Amino acid sequence: MALMALLAAIGAPAQAHRLDEYLQATTIDLARDGITLRLRLTPGVDVAARVIGQIDRNGDGVLSAQEQQNYAEQVARTLSLSLNGTSIALHPDAGAFPTVAAMRGGAGTIDLAFDVRTRLENGAYRLAYSNGASGPDTVWLANCLLPRDSSIHVTQQHRSADQSSYRLDFVVGDGKSAR
Repeated sequence: MALMALLAAIGAPAQAHRLDEYLQATTIDLARDGITLRLRLTPGVDVAARVIGQIDRNGDGVLSAQEQQNYAEQVARTLSLSLNGTSIALHPDAGAFPTVAAMRGGAGTIDLAFDVRTRLENGAYRLAYSNGASGPDTVWLANCLLPRDSSIHVTQQHRSADQSSYRLDFVVGDGKSAR
């Protein structure tokens, strides 16, 4: 049985996103001193030219630092985040952009980070996240990373069918009472 599973895994090609999609994958990292959202945006070959055009506003084939910053801010405007019903403004804190050639080849991923500086005291929390990027070619993924702090416990995750909206319930405690 194990041999059959191994052979099936070896024989199966690695799956990537489809060529006609703009994959927008979000991970959420919880810590007592803040929350980090990390977006990995990967345009497929068929949509890369459109995405590149949104970034490279002067059309020179180079993604300047200002064009990258402008695009990161444009992405931030499509996101919403709230914690226990209180909206939190998101501003890009870090980003890395691939080359235009890598994006045209379908392998270039834009990596954006948004740090929310807050202090999570003991108690129950509900985080709501939404990615309002639109387009028939946009697909979303959203997930929470396993907290490194043993006093933070994820209790529930809810996603919309397309994963553009995500709700996370979690508890922060002293490690005993949170369980």
